[in-house]
Amino acid sequence: MEIVKAHGAEIPALGFGVFRMSDAEVEAVVPAALEAGFRHFDTAQIYGNEAALGRALASAGARRDDLFLTTKVWVENYSPAKFAASVDESLGKLKVDQVDLLLLHWPAEVAIAEQIAMLDAVQKAGKTRFVGVSNQNIAQMRASAALSTTPIVTNQVELHPYLDQSRLAAAAKQAGIAITAYYGMADGAVPRDLVLQKIGAQYGKSAAQVALRWLVQQGFVALSKTAKPERIAENIAIFDFALSDADMTAIAQLARPDGRLVSPAGLAPAWDA
Repeated sequence: MEIVKAHGAEIPALGFGVFRMSDAEVEAVVPAALEAGFRHFDTAQIYGNEAALGRALASAGARRDDLFLTTKVWVENYSPAKFAASVDESLGKLKVDQVDLLLLHWPAEVAIAEQIAMLDAVQKAGKTRFVGVSNQNIAQMRASAALSTTPIVTNQVELHPYLDQSRLAAAAKQAGIAITAYYGMADGAVPRDLVLQKIGAQYGKSAAQVALRWLVQQGFVALSKTAKPERIAENIAIFDFALSDADMTAIAQLARPDGRLVSPAGLAPAWDA
């Protein structure tokens, strides 16, 4: 497994996300993910499956030192009265003393300075090794980095071939912040894409594998996902080939102005053009 380094954090380049997965699905698929070689697992308070992930990892006998666990604080907990308590609850559900990475889930309407102060406090209390943000635009990401007393190691954002995030990625690189890509399959559009299928055929790979390879080959952390244990091996088999420069360019050219799929009202910021 390749590693993405940022401010002392060593993040496995391919993670396994459990967004929109039921407890039963999580507990069925996580053992297969571990067996295939996944060690980076990504969840969130709002997903409602932190406890299922904790049970699945414990039941499978996963060694804590081998894992990289990420969770995210939901916006309703962005207050001094709730923030730390919500993190304690997450740790209890995950059956760990600390997570490896704790993220702010969405910018929402609470001042960035207040969010970062609460994030810093739980890091100093030893509840997470590293901290980061999610779904922040360039200005918010830079403000978070400037305000935080501990380094912001990642900004987790929507990223797939149909959404050009090059400006954000360049700003993150300048700040030493890793980009973590979610929604890499673009809600099912990627596996059906004829351009990606054609590129994959050159390597004996699927369109989904091509898209994941495209992400990690740019130095991003990519979150994969499947509720089907039989698909796990395909998801992780992206480190035995490399896309050509022509392939990378062709994939980047799939980006379109309306490519963004995730932009919930009241949570999303003003996106960078």
